[in-house]
Parts: sequence; C-alpha cells; structure tokens
Amino acid sequence: MSDKVLITGGFGYLGGRIACDVDCQASWQVRLGSRSASNPPSWLPGVQTVPFDLSKPDGFAGALKEVRTVVHLAALNEVESLKFPERAVEINTLGTLRLLNAAIHAGVERFIYFSTAHVYGAPLAGHITEASLPRPVHPYAITHHAAEEFVLAAHDKGSIQGIVLRLSNGFGAPTHSEVDRWMLLVNDLCMQALRDRKLVLLSSGIQQRDFITLHDVGRVVSHFLNLSQEGLADGLFNVGGESSMTVLAMAERIIRCCQETLGYAPTLVRPQPSANEVGLELNYDINKLKNTGFILCGNMDEEIKQTLKVCAAMQQGSKA
Repeated sequence: MSDKVLITGGFGYLGGRIACDVDCQASWQVRLGSRSASNPPSWLPGVQTVPFDLSKPDGFAGALKEVRTVVHLAALNEVESLKFPERAVEINTLGTLRLLNAAIHAGVERFIYFSTAHVYGAPLAGHITEASLPRPVHPYAITHHAAEEFVLAAHDKGSIQGIVLRLSNGFGAPTHSEVDRWMLLVNDLCMQALRDRKLVLLSSGIQQRDFITLHDVGRVVSHFLNLSQEGLADGLFNVGGESSMTVLAMAERIIRCCQETLGYAPTLVRPQPSANEVGLELNYDINKLKNTGFILCGNMDEEIKQTLKVCAAMQQGSKA
C-alpha cells in the first residue's frame, strides 16, 4: 500500500513538477491541496485533490488524514509578499506554523518545507553554506526564515522530522500554462524570445545566480521522502545546482537554445556595465545535500528548450 504525501501549492510552478516526479514512484500516493480545484488536474489525472487554504486552518485535519509526509510549498510569492508584507506574515509564517502543528497533531512523520536562498540576504554573494548567517531583507525571505525556525525547532524537539530546503533559482518548463510565474528570470527571457524575438535585460547581467533545474528539484524531494531519519541530520539543507553563472550567460544560453529549438536567435539588449561595476562571485554550497547521497543530473539546456516549447504553444493558442 502506498504512503500518502500531501503537497501544498501542488498546482503551482514548483509544486506541479514535484507532484509529477513523486507520482512516478509506486511507493507514494500524491494528494494535492488546493484552494479552488476539486478535480485532479489534466496534467496529472491520477492524483487526489483535497480542499486546502492556509488562511483556513479548520480544514487542515481533513487534508492531513492518513498522510505520512507533507511537502509544504504554498506561500505568497515575492511580488505579493513585498506588496502585502503583513499578509505574507499571516500566510508564509503563521500559516506554516499552524500547518506544522496540525501535522504533528495528526501524527505526520515528516514535514518538508521549501524556503529560499534569499534568507542569506541580497545580493547573494561569496561562499554560502548552511552555517552562513541569515540576513533576509525582503518580506518574502523574512517570512520564510521565521517559518524555518518553527520547523527546525520541532525537528530538534523530536515532534516531527522537519526538513528545511533553502532553494536557489529553480527553473524549467511548468506543467501547465496557467502557472503565474512568468516573471522569473528564465521564464521571462524565454517568453520574450517568443513574443518579441529579443531579450531585454534591465541590468548589465554580470551579477551571478545559482541555477538548478526543476528536474533536480523534484528529485531532491523524492530523495528526502525516502531518506532515512539518520540522514536528515539537523534538517537544514541548501538546494542548488552548483551552476553559478551570470545573468548574461544565462541569456546567451537561452538564445542558443532558441536557435537550436525554434530556428532563430533572438537579439540581446542590455545596458553596458558601468566603469566601477563589479560582478560578485557566488558559490552556493550544496555539499551537505550531496553528503546524503544526492547527485545532480538535470540537463539545463533541455529545461530551457522545453520552456521555449511551452511559450511557443501559448503563443499559438493566443493566435487561435
């Protein structure tokens, strides 16, 4: 009999890809928590959906019934958090705490919480490990960091196996076009390539970011679903792709993938670096994750090409 895993935010950008990855495993039965959808999604018709709203904790017990593991992704995104910081505290921090407590009460064994690399501050630079001092400055990062502390405290007390994953820049094709995450860098540039046949950077692009494919993000979740309790250590892990590159390098990579996939190369428009502008080095260290036995295998070009194909299909649909 398969163990049940509840994925909150499972209809979203990360959640959809993670749900698809976990659903491929015979040992796990996926349950998607949703505020509105009552039927399984067309892109994953075999899963169960349950009502779930972080602002309505009275419904948590039903969503958690017979669940062995929670993968918690539901949150206000960075744009919403900046616009409504008090709401971000209510949803991202207090909502997580209430769900965590409900999971403990329901006898859930493991609670996997997705946080963000931006808890370390902005801009991200230097050699960053889990021992680096968090210094979040954005409401999105601040509220996630506060939620982390509750998850890790519960882990330390033995109330639940709490895992915090500090994710860098995950990118890849969404499971469906209605996902509202086209403002993310790679997604935005891929959409520009289809819509405008040019990529416009608002900066010089010499700043570095760490990128990880959504294929590997899904594999990380599957890894932690099945990892022994002894392998969890203190529960805190950086999740990145060991692929720090400049924004400019990523834009150039998208141009090349567009040429190979769609037969044309978009032009690149960007301001030139100022005379005193310096690109800060970034090493987002995932050795702690790798020491649990996880191995990266995602193909960055394939994720970009699949994202371009989704953008092309959306463009064709809008013209129909």
